[in-house]
Amino acid sequence: MGVKSKAAAAILVLLLFLGSLWLQGGLDYHWDSCLKGYNQVNKLHQLSNSSGADGAEGLRVLKECPGQTFQVALLLSHLLATPAYTSDLLLQPYLSSWDELVKFMEALGPMVGLISKEIESKTTIIRQLALLAEENPEAELLPDTINSVSTDGGTKNNLEASKHSDAYHSVRSMIWVELNRGLVDFNHQTDSGCRTLLRLHRALLWLKLFLEKLAETPVAGRLKSPSELCREAYQSTLANHHAWFVRRAAELAFIAMPERGFFFRLVCVQNQEELRIILNRVVKATEEVYDRTQKALEENGMLDLP
Repeated sequence: MGVKSKAAAAILVLLLFLGSLWLQGGLDYHWDSCLKGYNQVNKLHQLSNSSGADGAEGLRVLKECPGQTFQVALLLSHLLATPAYTSDLLLQPYLSSWDELVKFMEALGPMVGLISKEIESKTTIIRQLALLAEENPEAELLPDTINSVSTDGGTKNNLEASKHSDAYHSVRSMIWVELNRGLVDFNHQTDSGCRTLLRLHRALLWLKLFLEKLAETPVAGRLKSPSELCREAYQSTLANHHAWFVRRAAELAFIAMPERGFFFRLVCVQNQEELRIILNRVVKATEEVYDRTQKALEENGMLDLP
């Protein structure tokens, strides 16, 4: 075997190992209607833009991008459907958002796609836990328990929440039921939904920051490559939770990232300005989901679960 062949094989093995360590742990299962109260959007449709700066700039709808697996319009629809009540998040659209983000990463090539496999395994864990809870009636929350989950909601919000009392219906209901059933271990690694959510939460910050950087239009100077931007986003987020070896392996994955023109085609735009408008909408919706998750985890002391 030549030197180049050995190097290529070594990189592949390294990336495969990275995929298993990416979110510190660790499939695609079908989840019919495990969670009630959320009407899944299955068909792509035009999304009317809300009033504001983006509307003034003329890009008012997002349409289906033909011939692509990843659809930015579908991602945005899931993100916008996730927030619920005053400070909660519905788990089904949250996980559906991750399904689309996994497609986004897979579109970036096999090396970056390897990373998405670990994220996909995390969404599968929560879906399996939800199915188990549905099969066991004692795992369901009573109407008054959901009130204990929403710490800052009013009476109206609590009454609305009581109509959707499945254990894994929302982020806060999952946190409440896992804490009360002793499923969350603050000292050892477990496959609880809360610990799994924390890993997804950290990865969401990485992707949010990457898309935010990708949307930027510098006043002067060249546009940085997506590879550089993704590396910067990683170094300020997930790298803080990874060992040295995993950080070095991540660098190899980012080297193989496509150039900026690929992202224009991925979201069906012609230039950086159009890309900025669309990605800013996605980033804004992602930020709302991230902030609500951060608050729920922080209130329950879960930001450092092992």
